[in-house]
Amino acid sequence: MSMIVTPVIAGILVLAQIPLTLLVGYRRLKTDIRFLDGGDETLIRRMRTHGNFTETVPSTLIAMALAEINGMPIWALWLFGTTLVAGRAVHAAQILSTGWGLGRSSGMGLTFLAMLAFGGWCLWSGTAISTR
Repeated sequence: MSMIVTPVIAGILVLAQIPLTLLVGYRRLKTDIRFLDGGDETLIRRMRTHGNFTETVPSTLIAMALAEINGMPIWALWLFGTTLVAGRAVHAAQILSTGWGLGRSSGMGLTFLAMLAFGGWCLWSGTAISTR
C-alpha cells in the first residue's frame, strides 16, 4: 500500500522546519551566543519555537503514517494533517512575535487534536486488527 496524504504533510512540515532552524542560527551569529540562550529573549523564543516543533511533529507524523497504513479514511487524514500544519504555523507565529498569546494555546490545541486523532486511530485499528 502506498501512502498518499502523509508524504505531502510530512513534506510541508519538513520544509517548514528549515526556516525555524535558520532563525536560531542567524540569531546566534548576530549575537555571538554559541551555546544555550545567553539570556537573549529573541533567541529564547526562536529556540522554543524550533524545539516545540521538533518535540511534537515527528511522533505525530509517525502516528499519521501508521494511521494511513491502517486504513484511516482519506478525508480524516487530510483534515487532521492540515490541522497539524495549521497548529504548528499558528503556534510558531505567536511565539516568534510575542511569545505569549492566543496563538500559542490555539496552536497547541490544534496540534493536540491531530495527535489525538492519529494516536487514537492507531490504538483503535491496532486493537481491531489484533482481535481478528
